[in-house]
Amino acid sequence: MQRYTILWADDEINLLKAHIMFLESKGYDVSPVNSGVEALEEIKKKNFDCVFLDENMPGMPGLAVLSEIKIIKPSLPVIMITKSEEEHIMEEAIGSKIADYLIKPINPNQILMSLKKVLHNNQIVSEKINAKYRDDFMELSSRYNDCKNFEDWVDIYKTLVRYDLDIERTDQKSMKEVFLSQKKEANANFSSFIANEYPKWFDSEENRPMLSHEIIRKKTYNLLKKGEKVFFILVDNLRYDQWLELQPYITKYMKVEKEEVYSALLPTTTAYARNSIFSGLLPIDIVKQHRSYWTYEDEEGSKNQFEGELLGEQLKRLRLDLPYSFNKIFSNEQGKQYVSTLKNLEKNNLNAVVFNFVDMLSHARTDMAMIRELASDDAAYRSLTKSWFEHSPLFDLIKELSKTDYKIILTTDHGTVKVDKPIKIIGDRKTTTNLRYKAGKSLSFSSKDAVVFNDPSKIGLPSRNVSTRYVFAKEDYFFAYPNNYNHYVKYYTDTFQHGGISLEEMICPLITMSKK
Repeated sequence: MQRYTILWADDEINLLKAHIMFLESKGYDVSPVNSGVEALEEIKKKNFDCVFLDENMPGMPGLAVLSEIKIIKPSLPVIMITKSEEEHIMEEAIGSKIADYLIKPINPNQILMSLKKVLHNNQIVSEKINAKYRDDFMELSSRYNDCKNFEDWVDIYKTLVRYDLDIERTDQKSMKEVFLSQKKEANANFSSFIANEYPKWFDSEENRPMLSHEIIRKKTYNLLKKGEKVFFILVDNLRYDQWLELQPYITKYMKVEKEEVYSALLPTTTAYARNSIFSGLLPIDIVKQHRSYWTYEDEEGSKNQFEGELLGEQLKRLRLDLPYSFNKIFSNEQGKQYVSTLKNLEKNNLNAVVFNFVDMLSHARTDMAMIRELASDDAAYRSLTKSWFEHSPLFDLIKELSKTDYKIILTTDHGTVKVDKPIKIIGDRKTTTNLRYKAGKSLSFSSKDAVVFNDPSKIGLPSRNVSTRYVFAKEDYFFAYPNNYNHYVKYYTDTFQHGGISLEEMICPLITMSKK
């Protein structure tokens, strides 16, 4: 067992022998000194794991010693001990990044608990998470077979995400491997659920989750009708776990009124899911009602270049005759410019804006070796998203909106999943190119690794011709053609993709916020 070394600086150190003996009996090595000057000399000569520092010492007071310690060894944890409860002393100490604060008289158990918090926190947390996950492991697995509806799967997914975030804080590699295996099992069962239940969702609204095309009608319409002003922010590719990483930053400025999820339509891509959000229509109905706004994959042009026009058409159908704007942000510079024009946007009842960074990040990870290294797994991918957000125009926008009366609806069009298992597929020249779904005729593939819908109209999808069918990769599979098969398998394995069926792609955050 590791023995930690403690430096204890107090001008009455001789009166603390009983406390020192108690700590030594608990496995700590304690070096006592009588003054701040001696403490600094010891810190320059030796390595310590923690410092107990009396605030009220003659000569050099504790706060002055603390400042010097932070210059010499910035990461060395310091526990301040003082007789004073004066607020300004506490604030100054906390501002100097102390690890903990104790007020005299102190007892041995207080000291021990403070050390455990400072030195053993990660170990204790890791052991607790490990124990709880072991207890819940079998119960989680049994729940997969008992899921009767989408809400049951949402509960499971949220539980898995919480464990994912918790396990990330530990160094338990074996536990992480077990967790990843269990998450794959969950996605396999979820894919079977979607294969059986998804077509039924289009028979009736009663027994289905909220879908992409219903978001504006069900979440935005009532707010606008009541006279509320709404900022609709869509972050492309934002998964639920990424939302949880951003939430602490956002809630410093905004109040979360409601945290919900919805199901992204299949295919979980921009062309289908996001066009449906802004049009308020299923893809098959966009083609029927607004053919000029729809671009098939074998046609030239952007697949989502008419989102603003589709939003306008939806507002007309909802009889919302009000000023609105629609914008898409592809770069930080463009985002900064958008935030700078916020005053001009405040005349609108509805402002819709799409931030494309997270989507660009997932594509960059596929194409750029450096990004691939930085976002090597889900935890690193979340971390990179969080780093971007902290310095992003999106965060600047939210800060500015916190000073207004706008309601914010923050959502996404779909998530993304890390893929590592290829499926060989053969199709004709007009078969779609997405790695997680294919639409076309004469498709040949391993059906056990994919979900097939032979009649697209039954799931709200358009057909290029009468024999078109849609095939969706499930779990962590992706499609690859036999031509140059090994090259493409190597290139796309362990990349983040979307378009198919997984918990990560389909269960999307939908957050309603207002100023505090």
